[in-house]
Amino acid sequence: MSLSRRTLMMAGAVLSVPRLARAANTPTEMQLGWIGGGNQLGEVAGLQLGYFAEEGLDLKIVPGGPNNDGVAAVASGRSAVGQVSSSPSLMLAVSQDLPVRCFAVSAQKHPYAFFSLGKNPVRTPAELRGKKVGIQATGAVLLRAVMAKNNIDPKDVQIVIIGSDMTPVMTGQVDVVTGWLTNTTALKVLGADRAQFRLWDAGVKLYANPYYATPETIQKQPELLARFLRASARGWGYAYANREKAVEMLVKQYPNLVAADELAAAQVMLDYAFDEHTKAAGYGAMDPATWQEQIDLYAQLGQFTKRTPKLDEVMTLDILKRTADSRAKIG
Repeated sequence: MSLSRRTLMMAGAVLSVPRLARAANTPTEMQLGWIGGGNQLGEVAGLQLGYFAEEGLDLKIVPGGPNNDGVAAVASGRSAVGQVSSSPSLMLAVSQDLPVRCFAVSAQKHPYAFFSLGKNPVRTPAELRGKKVGIQATGAVLLRAVMAKNNIDPKDVQIVIIGSDMTPVMTGQVDVVTGWLTNTTALKVLGADRAQFRLWDAGVKLYANPYYATPETIQKQPELLARFLRASARGWGYAYANREKAVEMLVKQYPNLVAADELAAAQVMLDYAFDEHTKAAGYGAMDPATWQEQIDLYAQLGQFTKRTPKLDEVMTLDILKRTADSRAKIG
């Protein structure tokens, strides 16, 4: 007795369920250094479009925060993959013998910058001399790095520790403030004629949003990390080509976000995720020479209190090589 077309379709649907379940049965945590948001635009798109499931991963993005040390969570093996906002966090962790290693980066150049008002502009590092610079306590080392790279005597710059808002420069308490170029909402108050220069252009070449795992995971589960990176790259490639749709997905994932603000931020972040380097080497690419330059600079600044980490302890190209033919080449 032959089966009807309807019966065959129903049978096919039933049979497909175990295949989908098997394809997504590897629980994988991506531990963040802080709360989730626009920096995870590609991962969120990849989740909602099923890219991670197609790689056999059941991805969960885990927020960090003051009571959740993301690096420690990955170093202990609780999460397979981590992401922090800036590359020095990983160098400093390794220098303290924490077992973490970067395997890809989301932003090719760090969007950290120095901002001033149009009526009192500071457009170059040299113009910091004689100025008051408002900066967060955790960012003070970045200002020191800029001064060291540009032969500025620290006595010529007054450092004022402030919060994360722009009020001090608006009220004249400081001449310069710092922040990420992706924080487009906060930057609006500075006006269209604001002056700025980037950390990267000042000679301090840091990466933003690096991905990392333990050396053990990189060695023993390289295919899991490759599957993760392929799906992430695919999600970021989708976001690059479909910005408004990707932001809709982001706001669906994080309802506290405002779509218009996130779209403006995404326009900036995507230009940092994709450039001439990714056009040749694909999303997530990184340069060992840039990492070594960072290590040398932080050693010069005395930031490694226990020991200076070696390059191959801080980063590896192994996962990038495994995924070389499948990561979005856009720039």
